[in-house]
Amino acid sequence: MKQQSTVPVERIDENRWLIPRHGGMKTEGLVFASEAMMKTLRGDPSLVQVANVAHLPGILGRSMAMPDIHWGYGFPIGGVAAFDENDGVISPGGVGYDINCGVRLLRSNLGWKDVEGKMDPLVESLFRNIPTGVGSHRKDFRVPPGEYDDLLRDGARWAVSKGFGREEDPSRIEEGGRLPGADPGEASDRAKQRGKNQLGTLGSGNHFVEVQVVDEIFDSAVAKGIGLEQDSIAVMIHTGSRGFGYQVCDDSIKRMLKASRKYGIELPDRQLCCAPLTSPEGKQYLAAMATAANYAFANRQIITHWVRESFEKVLGRRSSDIGLDLVYDVCHNIAKFEDHRVNGKMQRVCVHRKGATRAFPPGHADLPEIYRETGQPVLVPGDMGRYSFVLVGTDGAYGETFGSSCHGAGRAMSRTKAGKIARDRPIVREMREQGIIVRASGMKTLREEIPEAYKDVADVVGVVDRAGIGKKVARLRPVGVIKG
Repeated sequence: MKQQSTVPVERIDENRWLIPRHGGMKTEGLVFASEAMMKTLRGDPSLVQVANVAHLPGILGRSMAMPDIHWGYGFPIGGVAAFDENDGVISPGGVGYDINCGVRLLRSNLGWKDVEGKMDPLVESLFRNIPTGVGSHRKDFRVPPGEYDDLLRDGARWAVSKGFGREEDPSRIEEGGRLPGADPGEASDRAKQRGKNQLGTLGSGNHFVEVQVVDEIFDSAVAKGIGLEQDSIAVMIHTGSRGFGYQVCDDSIKRMLKASRKYGIELPDRQLCCAPLTSPEGKQYLAAMATAANYAFANRQIITHWVRESFEKVLGRRSSDIGLDLVYDVCHNIAKFEDHRVNGKMQRVCVHRKGATRAFPPGHADLPEIYRETGQPVLVPGDMGRYSFVLVGTDGAYGETFGSSCHGAGRAMSRTKAGKIARDRPIVREMREQGIIVRASGMKTLREEIPEAYKDVADVVGVVDRAGIGKKVARLRPVGVIKG
């Protein structure tokens, strides 16, 4: 349940707000937001959640929230927190139910003129090839018998080895498309059964495949370095680990509630149930979470293959001519061990990012060679009626937020409220009048995903850019969207 109490908030500067340490908090809270955003946030339960996270054992630095903050399970969506590898905890609420929900971006050699008259058949082809909606699956695709565990261990690399993608794709995915430490034995039979037929599908809600036009460049040198040109066509894919990840989270929460009591961890909210990182329960969750993360990497990889096939078929051109090269793939819901400077010393920490994106700076050793000069691409989707952004990571993010940035627009109203507001509206026609072709498996999702249900992502990105925890590179405008 949402907690309605409030917490004290003090302004640091135009983009940062402090939640002073009080009660059982072990550290301060830090919220990135503009003054206008904070006016709507004051009294919001998501700020209480930022303070609640600061109660957890072994937290390092501050409990943080990005400007796309909104209420979530345990942690706020937009929440970031790092924990000492020896004295800290791991919490499923700090990752979320859709483990490794994430975004990838493809760039192309195409310009708007190459697709302008073919958007209807292109969107239709994407919609036919990529299953959408609750419980969706593709009838002509199954994981080969005996290979499910290989998929859960190897992620995108497994998909590429089966012909779904190009040899170079994994090098342009966070963690190389494979989170280490995955143990398929720690994922329940129920999780495996739920995910068995959902690989290569979008699902429902805010997940999408979107054809976009690069309509504004903010940094031409960096944009060129990551392959984006003015008026070129790009494709953004947003989805996660489907029913598999949901079940892993659900199973883990039940175990973590017992673990919190077992280890005497006092919780301000039972949704923050957790276990020490060094405990059997903590290691079990990390191993199961990694399998779900790898499922999601494979899921986006297979969808990428079907996107490329759709473009080839509709345009009648070879893949080498079209391009559709992978720019990058980022996780939005994950917990990972990384090296960061804490109190002047480099140390290994476990970073929870829930509705937040890793944003490593230029020169970081964990980045592909092609992005060592530019910094890591940070992909920030907006809503289906406006725009999305590409940023890059910065030294500021690495020093202040454990290398983290925002992940999207952030909802401004509930799905229920949006559905009521849009109940009698012709959403598909509205989008077409804006030059956006939309296909979905049902009108319910489109009503819940109306643009005004979200914050303006330009405002979110503006805070990130001004605060120096991400650097704007390009804006992308939607021209074709498929949703669940």
